[in-house]
Amino acid sequence: MSDFENSKKLHEDIELNSCCWYKRKLSVPAASDSSAQDIDRKKLPLAVKIFGALCIAAALFGLVGLGESIWSAVEMLRHGTAPQIGLSSIVVVFVRLFDLALLAVAYMIIGVRLLRNQRRYAAIMLYAVYVLLILGALCSLMLYGMDPRLILYDVLLVLMICFQVYLDPGLRQERIDWFKKRENTLRKEQSEGTLGRDPSGKGFLELNFFNLFWIFVVCSILGDVMESIFHVIVVDPGHWQDRAGLLFGPFSPIYGCGALLMTLFLNRLYKRNIVLVFFLSAIIGGAFEYFVSVFMQYTFGAVAWDYTGQWLSIGGRTCGIAMCAWGALGVVWLKLLLPLLLKLIDLIPWNWRYTLTTIAAVFMAIDCVMSLQALDCWYERLANDPVNSPIQHFYAEHFDNSWMENRFQSMTIHPDSAVRNS
Repeated sequence: MSDFENSKKLHEDIELNSCCWYKRKLSVPAASDSSAQDIDRKKLPLAVKIFGALCIAAALFGLVGLGESIWSAVEMLRHGTAPQIGLSSIVVVFVRLFDLALLAVAYMIIGVRLLRNQRRYAAIMLYAVYVLLILGALCSLMLYGMDPRLILYDVLLVLMICFQVYLDPGLRQERIDWFKKRENTLRKEQSEGTLGRDPSGKGFLELNFFNLFWIFVVCSILGDVMESIFHVIVVDPGHWQDRAGLLFGPFSPIYGCGALLMTLFLNRLYKRNIVLVFFLSAIIGGAFEYFVSVFMQYTFGAVAWDYTGQWLSIGGRTCGIAMCAWGALGVVWLKLLLPLLLKLIDLIPWNWRYTLTTIAAVFMAIDCVMSLQALDCWYERLANDPVNSPIQHFYAEHFDNSWMENRFQSMTIHPDSAVRNS
């Protein structure tokens, strides 16, 4: 056989093998995709379908009761026979009723999905349940304070998260494959200096719990320091005022939450024009500041700032100057501080990374819960409510009125402005 024939035969063999390989790639899906699809098609256990039927029954029962409550409330308002409560209380009551109605509808949809063996759609619907549960908890906090009703919301939220992890085939497959590759990938990214960056390139930062948690912590500290320095230099020269917003530590959570919101909404705009970033940051910061002011006043009768009389003041809750400040902070955050913070976070030793984050997250959770409880008990004491429960006795003994006034120096409590007393 000539060299030309040998070359031609070799070329045909290579082409044939390539075609066979390509066909196999087309006909056989990736292992993880196949596994996820298999899990998605797998029939749900009978116990889960019974749970779905119970969700439908409970939702229908709840909708009937809520419909009667909403109709009665509307009729009382129409005929003027409703209890003498303020407009803010009425608004929160109706928001809570409609939230409960939407929650019942969501559970009914989840129940139907479970009965039809549509586990993925049921898992997706749970995201709406999270939002409704959080909104319901906030309304309950405004109306009743730190009441046992909040425990029900917390328990439901935890149960739904666990249930979603079970239902979602993608999450189940992720638990199988993800841990095998994730650590090596992260170690490689850390060595290359790209750890924490958005791998898709569409945004600057990878939006995961680790990054967002440390953004909240660091910006809460920076916000407290910045406000304290601004107060001692500009607002009241020479007079130091503690501007912390939590019971323990130098944390101002409004700045931590503001940084989180700007990161979430502006993450993909890190290369865009500074003017656009400024205006969007001003809108986000102003809207968030307004919401926090309403929430604190409606819940605890608390006022921590008042912009009445200032340029473009909106009910004294925010103003043009404050929104410009938020806009400037957004530009500095997105263009300068966020890259520096990412490098700082990456300095955490690998062996300490998750342990330190877990310990810090537990501390911050305890700090936030105790701060809300302390504010609620402070409000109840100023409203002349009797101190009966063990929790009230604990905070009255360890965090009395003088302690709270010294800790939250920029805050005043006016019980009559809370929706509970409106």
